[in-house]
Amino acid sequence: MNDTVTRTDFKARFEALLSRLAADDLMGYAVIDVPSDRKPWLDTGIDLSAGERVTTFAVGKTYLKGTDLWFGADFQLWCRIGQDGEIFRGTRASNTFTAQKPGRLYLASYFPGEWATRTGELATPDEVYEQASGNLAALIVRWRVEPIAGLKRLVALGDVDGLIASEIDRLSHPVLPPPGWNYLWFVGPAEIYRPCRTPEKEAAICCHTHRDVGLLQKDVSLPLEPDTRLRWAWRMDRLPSEVREDTLATHDYMSIAVEFDNGQDITYYWSAELPVGTAYRCPIPTWTARETHVAIRSGSEGLGEWFDEERDVHRDYLEFIGGPPPAHIVRVWLIALSLFQGKEGECRYADIAFVTKDGVTPVE
Repeated sequence: MNDTVTRTDFKARFEALLSRLAADDLMGYAVIDVPSDRKPWLDTGIDLSAGERVTTFAVGKTYLKGTDLWFGADFQLWCRIGQDGEIFRGTRASNTFTAQKPGRLYLASYFPGEWATRTGELATPDEVYEQASGNLAALIVRWRVEPIAGLKRLVALGDVDGLIASEIDRLSHPVLPPPGWNYLWFVGPAEIYRPCRTPEKEAAICCHTHRDVGLLQKDVSLPLEPDTRLRWAWRMDRLPSEVREDTLATHDYMSIAVEFDNGQDITYYWSAELPVGTAYRCPIPTWTARETHVAIRSGSEGLGEWFDEERDVHRDYLEFIGGPPPAHIVRVWLIALSLFQGKEGECRYADIAFVTKDGVTPVE
């Protein structure tokens, strides 16, 4: 949706609609250009009051120079209120929020950078933005009325490539992760995971990814001892890659991962092509130092069927990462990535648990 809308068309079509709203509905609006090669943060010149309600819409792409890779506005556009405010973004190319404190609104185009702090300091050098090209156009709408009411009045006048209807749908039917699970903050929220059921009516987690990314996490606290095992069931219905996933351009996959107290993680996944037992460090530059991928199934045979899996996490750490093993397991992750090739992936997980000498610890 809206991949081909130009900045000029985007602005003109929204202005035509917004001009027809009653003055009692709208405080004002502005279209802000966010160059992809500019490091965060961009001062919009807009000062928000505490409690002010805002909706953003965005179009545009960020390209990685020298590649065919691009990233849409739904992933790229981040916001911050004040220079020390907590950063945030939406799950779509639109978002609605209430300012928790007064302050200047700042915008940022994210990748190829990575956040170091929740207030928007970078973990990557400023120079990484020289690798990016493109531009985002962000419409900032400031409401006098409840945003859902204003959006419904606006969509009654027309729409811009479905953006308004999509935001109404997002607000009316939020896609929430399973209770106790949270998206990794510096990658951002998503609508990828939701609670569901197995055919036997047991609790499960459904995953659907399409040109997006989500890292869902659940805290655990277990000692990493010999014979500590991760056990789970999964059903892979559709893989987000049809080729090997160990290059940046093809690194789309779905997996379950274990994070350790030294910052390392092992992620187990079903590869499209790589032989079972293949292990490699993550090809995303900012993740290479901390993540190891292990292919435990491969190919199309078995897609659509449930399988029970079990891995000796202690042994895998020694074999695939090496060095003295860490003392503790701190999290379980579910990872879905389909940004690079833009294909769809679908799967389900159930019965996640750790097996130790002290018994079984479910990850619920």
